[in-house]
Amino acid sequence: MAIDKGIGARAGRSGASPASAGGGAPGGGPRGPGSPIEFRLDPASGVPTYLQLVHQVEHALRLGYLKPGDQLPKVRDVVASLAINPNTVLKAYKELEVKGLVAGRPGQGTFVRATLGQVALPELAGLHKSLLGWLSAADAAGLDQDGIVALFTSALRDFHERRRGTGDRRGAASAETEGVA
Repeated sequence: MAIDKGIGARAGRSGASPASAGGGAPGGGPRGPGSPIEFRLDPASGVPTYLQLVHQVEHALRLGYLKPGDQLPKVRDVVASLAINPNTVLKAYKELEVKGLVAGRPGQGTFVRATLGQVALPELAGLHKSLLGWLSAADAAGLDQDGIVALFTSALRDFHERRRGTGDRRGAASAETEGVA
């Protein structure tokens, strides 16, 4: 099953081949032998490089593409492929370690300790297909990528506020985002 996660990480499980979140090194980011994730950078995102790496690992964990025991790319491979400072990669891996998600093994690398996955892959595939249909409809309506992100973000905020039962704040949030898309 091929699932395009669009999270800026490439997983080697089940033939998954996600697209980059934008930008990145020519030919893709680093994925060493034994590592099911490939990092990509989006220099235009405004998000610090180390946080982009952290977020990509967290997204891959949430979606079940990284599992406990999987190895993250070696620091030297990430540095060579993305042309970034080793301290940046070390900072990202340290952040993941502090969160209890990974653990370093001296001389071996950094390995996943915990997962953030909440939904099994078959359910994700169905949700992914539905979301692709929604994205096609948004594209057909004339929304560009920024408009799609704005609309999705607004709907997600409204959804969470309704779920918490804060109807009065939902109206304020809708007024703020009205006309954004």
